[in-house]
Amino acid sequence: MERLKVVIIGAGMGGLATGIALQQAGYEVEIYDRASELRPAGAAISLWSNGVKVLNRMGLGAEIAKIGGQMERMAYYSHTGEQLTDFSLSPLVERVGQQPYPVARTDLQQMLLETFGADKVCLNAKCVNIQQTPDSAIASFADGQIATGDLAIGADGTHSAIRQYVVGRSVTRRYAGYVNWNGLVEASEDLGPLNSWVLHVGEFKRASVMPVGGPNGERRFYYFFDVPMADATEPLQADRREELARHFQGWADPVQRLIQRLDPAKINRIAIHDVEPLETMVRDRVALLGDAAHSTCPDLGQGGAQAIEDAFVLANCLVTNNLGVVDALKRYEALRQARTADIILRARKRSELTHGKDPARTLQWYRDLKQEDGSGIIDGICRTILTGPLY
Repeated sequence: MERLKVVIIGAGMGGLATGIALQQAGYEVEIYDRASELRPAGAAISLWSNGVKVLNRMGLGAEIAKIGGQMERMAYYSHTGEQLTDFSLSPLVERVGQQPYPVARTDLQQMLLETFGADKVCLNAKCVNIQQTPDSAIASFADGQIATGDLAIGADGTHSAIRQYVVGRSVTRRYAGYVNWNGLVEASEDLGPLNSWVLHVGEFKRASVMPVGGPNGERRFYYFFDVPMADATEPLQADRREELARHFQGWADPVQRLIQRLDPAKINRIAIHDVEPLETMVRDRVALLGDAAHSTCPDLGQGGAQAIEDAFVLANCLVTNNLGVVDALKRYEALRQARTADIILRARKRSELTHGKDPARTLQWYRDLKQEDGSGIIDGICRTILTGPLY
C-alpha cells in the first residue's frame, strides 16, 4: 500500500509496538498520549514466546533478551509449603522455538520508546473526539490540537476513549472477583530459586515470584498476590504490606519473608477486570488494539503478548493489501477477533478455577497439581503460543 500517515492514540506497549512496526513498513506515524509522563500500569509482565517472536521479527531480539528474566523452571507449592510440582520449561522452549521473558514494564516500555523515538510521542494529548471522512481519520484533543491521518488506532488501554466510537455503544468492564497486589523486589534464594517461577496456592489465593532482568544486569523478582474479594474496595488499609500480611497469615515462610521485604509505598493494588469480547474492533478507518480491543484477566499471562501480536498483524495487513485502508483493517479484525476472544474467555475460566468460584473444582485442582509432571501445564501454554501469527 502507498505511504500512509497513521495516528495512534496511546503510547503503551501496544501503541509503541504498532508504531515501530508501521515505521519499519515505511509509514509516517504519530503517537499521542494523555499522560504527562509515561508510567506503565503494573510492575512487570510474563512475556510469553509468541510476543517475544514478534519483537524478534522487529529486530529487537537482543534487546528483549537483555532485559528479560531467565525463567527456566516452574513450581507450585501449597500455602503451607508442601511442594506440589516442579518442572523444567525446556520442553516448552523446544516446542515453540523461543524462551519466554518475564520483563519489567518500565524496561519494556523504555526499549520500545527508544526504538520508536521518544521525540515522536506527543504527551498531554487527551483525545476527545474521533471523526472520519471518506479518505481520512481525524483525532481532536482537549487542548485544541487536531491530528489527521489515513487511519487512526485506538491503543488507549482498558479505559479506552476510542472504544465507544468504534463499537457504537458504551462498554462496561467486568470485575473478575479478585484483587492483585504486585511489584518488584530484589531477587534472593530465600524467596525462591533465581531461575524459576514459583507459585504458592491455597485458600483460593496465590502468592508468586518470577525472575525479571534489567538493562544493567539487575536480578529481581516480579511478585504478585491474588485474593478473591466480593467487594474490591473494602477493607482498605493505608499500609498495603499489613494488608497482605493479614490476607496471607499462616502461609509458608518464603511468602512471609517476601511480604516483610516489600516497600509498602511501592506495592501496586489492582482490582482485576476484563471486558466481554467485542462484536467489532474496527470502524472503517479506525481500529482498536491491545487492551482497548480485548481487555483480559492476566491469568494466561497474554495481555502484553496479544497487544504485540496485534501490532504485527495490523502492519502486515496494511503492507500486503492493495484494496485500501478500510479493507486492510477489516482483514486485521478477521484475523484477530476470534483469537483474542478465545484468550479473554479462557483467561476468565482460568481465573475462576484459580480463585475458587467453584470451590470443589479449585480444591480438586490443588490435588491434581500433586500428580502434575509439567506436561499438562506446558501443553496448555503451548496451545496459546502456537496459535499465534508467527507459528
